[in-house]
Amino acid sequence: MDGDVFNTCNHTNDVLFFYNLVGKKVSSEWTTRDFVVIGLGLTVCVIVVLANLMVMAAIFMNRRFHFPIYYLLGNMAAADLFAGIAYANLMLNTGPWTRALTKKQWYIRGALIDISLTASVANLLAVAVERHQTIVTMQLHSNMTKRRVLLLIVCIWATAIVMGLVPSTFWNCECRLDDCSTVAPLYSRRFLIFWAVLNLLSFFVMLATYTHIFIYVRYQSRYASRHTSELRHGQTVVNLMKTISMVLGAFVICWTPGLVTLLLDGLLGKDSHANSYEKYCLVIAECNSLVNPIIYSLRDDEMRKTFRGILCCLCGRRGRRQKEPPAVEIDSPLPEVLSHPNYI
Repeated sequence: MDGDVFNTCNHTNDVLFFYNLVGKKVSSEWTTRDFVVIGLGLTVCVIVVLANLMVMAAIFMNRRFHFPIYYLLGNMAAADLFAGIAYANLMLNTGPWTRALTKKQWYIRGALIDISLTASVANLLAVAVERHQTIVTMQLHSNMTKRRVLLLIVCIWATAIVMGLVPSTFWNCECRLDDCSTVAPLYSRRFLIFWAVLNLLSFFVMLATYTHIFIYVRYQSRYASRHTSELRHGQTVVNLMKTISMVLGAFVICWTPGLVTLLLDGLLGKDSHANSYEKYCLVIAECNSLVNPIIYSLRDDEMRKTFRGILCCLCGRRGRRQKEPPAVEIDSPLPEVLSHPNYI
């Protein structure tokens, strides 16, 4: 009899019903801690959005960045920007506000975060493939056309949107109440297992790809050491790979705790006690969207100069700089710059 109840579809149940079912508490009154968390969270979200807007603007304005790898990094910044918006929406629909959410609003709140994660993972996979294709031939940039890059970016976001809509359309626990997650009460635990395993496997594939690339570059560098031009080119490739690897490493470090938490919740349910530490994992994941602009600023001299040019434009301090062409107005990539070992 109990099994029939738990397997009966009843779409009239509200969000609070599922929270009470899995034992996840929803506060009814605002506390000082709630205001501090939401205030800090929204502040970080604003910084994330502005920082990634600057990265996208830099790639758009500086023609030295008009190459497939930078278009993909710009799309990565767009995914981080989207993540900032998703987290801001989460901050504005959490705590006591959760009680007022309809199921549609709750699904949208989760879908936004799912879309941002899928877009980031798919984009990193695309970067890994692009780097593998170019570096095995010791090239700095691939010959991929802008049309193909645009098509790839469209496919990335289409995949992200589809994956974000899966839980709300058919893979949830509304018809199987015994399958409800404790972290995301309307999500199916089986979906969380699938979701976590898929992303963790993607991490391993990317790590294996970059490891193979580094071994190949190191092997080829031994033969290029006899020629100065080839050595500089090899150093440039390695520096570019180091920057991208830092982006990948930061992403894996920030997102792995959250994915492991979802996996444990899917496998163990209430026995995983995931609710006691899921918020910390979410904070770590949110920080990842702020890390990439910092990495670009520290690793790429040209990107840093472009950032300064954009900030000077915004601050209105362009008077003395009009006689000299700013970095953001360069028309074509210079071979000597692209082969410089300090370029990215």
